[in-house]
Amino acid sequence: MTIDAVTVQPEAFVGKTATGEPVRRTARYSVAEINALKARDNWTNWRYLAMNWFVIAGSIGLAIWGEAALRAAGHSALWVIPIAAVTITIIGACQHQLGGAIHEGTHFYLFANRTLNEVASDWLAAFPIYTSTHHFRLHHLSHHQFVNDPERDPNFAQAEQSGHWLDFPLTHVEMVRGLLRLLWLPNLVSYTVARARYSALGLGENPYGDPKRPGHWLTAAIGIVFAALVPAILLVQMIMGVSAPIVLGTIGTLYAAAMAFYLLVPESWYPGSRVEPVFSNRVLFTTRLTFMAILYTALTAIDLTGYQKAWGYFALYWIFPLFSTFPVFMILREWLQHGNADRGKMTNSRVFMTGPVFNFAVMPWGMNYHLPHHLMASVPHYNLKKLHELLLRDPEYAEKGVVVEGLYGPSDPHTGRPTALGILHVDHAPKERHAAHVDEDVLEDAKVSDAAELARLSRASREAEQTSP
Repeated sequence: MTIDAVTVQPEAFVGKTATGEPVRRTARYSVAEINALKARDNWTNWRYLAMNWFVIAGSIGLAIWGEAALRAAGHSALWVIPIAAVTITIIGACQHQLGGAIHEGTHFYLFANRTLNEVASDWLAAFPIYTSTHHFRLHHLSHHQFVNDPERDPNFAQAEQSGHWLDFPLTHVEMVRGLLRLLWLPNLVSYTVARARYSALGLGENPYGDPKRPGHWLTAAIGIVFAALVPAILLVQMIMGVSAPIVLGTIGTLYAAAMAFYLLVPESWYPGSRVEPVFSNRVLFTTRLTFMAILYTALTAIDLTGYQKAWGYFALYWIFPLFSTFPVFMILREWLQHGNADRGKMTNSRVFMTGPVFNFAVMPWGMNYHLPHHLMASVPHYNLKKLHELLLRDPEYAEKGVVVEGLYGPSDPHTGRPTALGILHVDHAPKERHAAHVDEDVLEDAKVSDAAELARLSRASREAEQTSP
């Protein structure tokens, strides 16, 4: 997106002082200032990734050590429950952090180098939570282009499939009911399954899918079977006391068979899309399969040595959070970022001034500055605060952009800022109808294969908003 120097009329009204006097400011920012914020590198996000994996390893390691210490001291196994509950919560937040890293990779700015961006996003974030950067890109960039469009924003379709989208705005009673439904484990499993269809397999309703190139159902089925069935086969073998060479050989045989399938089938068997992958679909499917084979081999080898029950801890401290605490944080973030909002350019999301613990779990990787992110999606997370401060020079942004402060309760009596849960209440429903914003620039770094159809969908999205009651 090319941004020229922006100048507004002098003496533009932007707000009031604490004493009620009007504040007027001339707003101006230049292409140089914006381009400086767009700058990305190959170093900064290594620190964020390393810290996240340090917390993951440390939390699981401490949980295993704590359990062993309690058992050694002769305490009941019930004492392990609090340790497990805390660890599962932390790991769910860390998995959400990995989602933040994938989000950066989706926009091509996890790292400046395009190959490094895709490989690191997949191997260090997406593959560990059973998804892929490319498939999430299809889901997420279409969300940007058609933000809050109930017919074309995939977030709506996914939430409706899993029963998690709420009928905003909410009363206090409806909000309590929604939160209770959010914490119900069967609902969380349903959400995780729906998320996998969109972000791991590229299925579901998505404007970026290509109905002319659906691919063969077996390409997805082989991956699903390998991910879910191989662990079951290995565990049955180990419980039955099958020798280590045969157990490990089972992994190798199943991996070789699945790999042969992916290498030999024609390219048309892989699903196509209107946004092309950085690497071929064949490379994506085979590398994700390889990641799972390496992971499953390592867990099995540790179990076979008798050193630790690796598969049991993996199930408790990785798979269970994927179906419980991780989706809680995901769903809550989506509610807060876009629930009870409209399709206006300055009003489709918000800025959240919430604490570091809440941000770590619910608003990772700069997602608390979500409105500026939607306005300029090519700015990496570590520059979004500066972007917000720069955009405040624009009177329209300063007037219409909503800043959320605190977690729950009434709005701040001095600033009028709503709280995170308060923003979903009927009192904060949009008071006027704003022109629908369709983001034409979010695909500037992507390779598009059907630009004409995407342009048609953009026009249809605007027209649908203009004709809706």
